[in-house]
Amino acid sequence: MSAADTKKEEISEKTRETRDLILRNLQESLGVDKLTKQLETEGKVAHVYWGTATTGKPHVGYLVPMRKIADFLQAGLKVTILFADLHAYLDNMKSSWELLKSRVVYYECVIKALLQSLDVPIDQLYFTKGTEYQLSRQYTDDVLRLSSQVSQRDALKAGAEVVKQVESPLLSGLLYPLLQALDEQYLKVDGQFGGVDQRKIFILAEEQLPKLKLGKRWHLMNPMVPGLTGSKMSSSEEDSKIDVLDEPEKVRAKILGAACSRDQPDNGVLAFYNFVLFPIVSPEAIVISNQQFFEFSALKQAYLDGKLDENALKTFLAEFLVNLLDKVRARCDNDIVREAKEKGYSKIVESEDVSSPEKPLPQLNADQKTWKERIQSGTEVFHEKDLDRVLSTVSSSKPLHIMFVAQGKENSILDSLLLFSRSNLFWIQESQSKEPF
Repeated sequence: MSAADTKKEEISEKTRETRDLILRNLQESLGVDKLTKQLETEGKVAHVYWGTATTGKPHVGYLVPMRKIADFLQAGLKVTILFADLHAYLDNMKSSWELLKSRVVYYECVIKALLQSLDVPIDQLYFTKGTEYQLSRQYTDDVLRLSSQVSQRDALKAGAEVVKQVESPLLSGLLYPLLQALDEQYLKVDGQFGGVDQRKIFILAEEQLPKLKLGKRWHLMNPMVPGLTGSKMSSSEEDSKIDVLDEPEKVRAKILGAACSRDQPDNGVLAFYNFVLFPIVSPEAIVISNQQFFEFSALKQAYLDGKLDENALKTFLAEFLVNLLDKVRARCDNDIVREAKEKGYSKIVESEDVSSPEKPLPQLNADQKTWKERIQSGTEVFHEKDLDRVLSTVSSSKPLHIMFVAQGKENSILDSLLLFSRSNLFWIQESQSKEPF
């Protein structure tokens, strides 16, 4: 929003303060004018959602969105947290439904504990699972409608920074952005919040949902916090993250071993000061080595100028996190969390692919050989050995049930199948019919 636009605005000071709180420390915001109008509307409580796929375990990087959610709640917004269990299930089918059910419980307990440890009131905070509505007939209809107007290229592009990119993309990865866009409609929200890596999905939602007459929302994006090794903090990269329930010594060891080069100031250590520590302690100062810092910019400059020692910087951060996570662990020290963690994160032992010796082909009788010749006549048969095995079990008293899908004038195939059906040797299912011919 330009300075000229700000001058033209005629909004109350309360609305301006509320909007500033909502937008602070964000990297980008789309649709701020719509958000402002909702904040200015008497009686209107703006509703925003943040979603997370329940794949790994919540790590300290979650403190960044939690701090923003704390701002949203303080600003009077209604906040819904979506546990995207269906998205997690579609993630290369790495997790079973039983695992995901326990992980949702674990995520909810940990996130509540995080917010409560930050002294955030959660009476306007709501939780839901994707499968509570994403498997409904209406939602499926809208997914199909949306898929009919989004190209493969656009779906792939939208999920480029969120869905793992492989040489041969799975269809589930192409569906991911479409599902996330539709979540806005089915959660009945006014806006969505996420990392800046979600930007292309947000753009897809803004462009495509209005075409289905499903409305256009505003979108808020926080920066992505670098991991401890320098890359993006990820649940799938053990060395890049600290789990929320990690023991104190593990927290200290990972922080003290984190990348924090003055040549690369955009590192995970400084990012934590910027997006977690300062918002939590403000308006109080952070005191390191007898130096007071009220703003992140001053601390960063002192470090880059060599006035602040790297070890002192890391030690303060480590102790701050240890003290905060001690509160979280205390709130999660119960049987519900322990059971959810044990069931949700037990290792899946994949069965070994041990090839058993192929069974000898059965001998077909005269009638069965005749049926096989008729089936093969004028058609192409895949897996001929399997056909032999099936036909060896067929008789006039035990007919073969097959399905015929009519896609054109395939009269020769249909005539052949009808010939068999007259002798009661085959049952034919065409399209949705389940009656024998």
